Amino acid sequence: MTLDLDAIIALRSQDTPERQAAHRRDATDPLAEFRGAFSLPGGEIYLDGNSLGAMPASVTGAMTKALNEGWAQDLIRSWNGRGWHMLPVTVGDRLARLMGAKAGEVLAADSTSVNLYKVFCAAMRMRKGRGSVISERNNFPSDVHILQGAIANVFPEATLKLAGDDDASVLALIDADTAVICLSHVNYRTGRLRDMKAVTKAAHDAGALIIWDLAHSLGALPVDLNGANADFAVGCSYKYMNGGPGAPAWLFVAERHLAEAQSPLTGWQGHAAPFAFDIDFKPAASIEKFRCGTPPVLSYLPLMESLDIFERSSMSAIRDKSLALTAYFMELADRMLARHGLTVITPRENGERGSQVALTHDDGWQIMQALIACGVVGDFRAPDILRFGFTPLYTSFDDVWGAVATLDAVMESGIWREPRFAERKLVT
Repeated sequence: MTLDLDAIIALRSQDTPERQAAHRRDATDPLAEFRGAFSLPGGEIYLDGNSLGAMPASVTGAMTKALNEGWAQDLIRSWNGRGWHMLPVTVGDRLARLMGAKAGEVLAADSTSVNLYKVFCAAMRMRKGRGSVISERNNFPSDVHILQGAIANVFPEATLKLAGDDDASVLALIDADTAVICLSHVNYRTGRLRDMKAVTKAAHDAGALIIWDLAHSLGALPVDLNGANADFAVGCSYKYMNGGPGAPAWLFVAERHLAEAQSPLTGWQGHAAPFAFDIDFKPAASIEKFRCGTPPVLSYLPLMESLDIFERSSMSAIRDKSLALTAYFMELADRMLARHGLTVITPRENGERGSQVALTHDDGWQIMQALIACGVVGDFRAPDILRFGFTPLYTSFDDVWGAVATLDAVMESGIWREPRFAERKLVT
């Protein structure tokens, strides 16, 4: 089969019975109205919201207003008049509603890695005398790197143990010496979903504390941190939360730990009275003790526009559609892509996956680059994983059909073998 890029792209416009079936599903989708709330490039299918979410359409206006009226006109008065100084707390409280947390338990600030360092050090100091730390071998590398660095520089007596992707491998490592367990709720490679409640209970039964990374969960599925009795959590807001590149991350500290937990980064914003300019540090009594430096105000604004959308929708409806989209993709992949050597590695059971589907192929990089050139945007994770993220607020069933049909044509045509698609890029 000989097809060029234009011919492959044109296949998506064919009115096939399969595409008609996708359209019928879109016609009854209760979340369909939200697609128009996002700015999406024309002629493309965007399935990379698990890496960078689409921009809410209202962001441009919100940013323009903040620049022209806030910065340019009100200048320094905006810290008080526009509530800029309290954004880490006010945005944190809005995020809390999406993760089963209470007001005052979530702080929106810094990056996920920085926040993990803060809560990990706090948790370790709450479990003095214990020396075992548990994470997972296939965790997002930065999480493990932060643990390794903190152990090397702050807790040299501790040892790090790495479990597999399954919950049983984590439970097998827990013992009376376990201090802290740090896991991703949804695996960034495979999309596997952990049983938060069961693993948290096992940690507590052994006297350990647990930190959950919700980077691939929040905004894609219901999360109930307090319902699971979680101790700490961290996550970003630029994936399913659509907060944009540079959006502030967040951290969660259960209310019962706020008095004891202390941040290792004692910056002036975490002081009990930052504008008293006291030279001796006294931590705030609230979640603000985990603040550090001045908040990057402009980076909060797109996230607040996205939160406006989430607050008009329903996480249960988002989860229902997420499961339907991912199941549909896997069904089509089995029928149309397996013959090309593309294998689904994401769990099939609804309760065991997040909102992405991962395929493997030895030539995954080249295939993904050819697919992107054909207007279907996913991403690649070494060594051989093609990832597709499904953001229910703006992903349609027609997108799913079009993506699989395009990938089928890419494989059938062999266009992915062209040398231009083998060129490696800095960001994958």
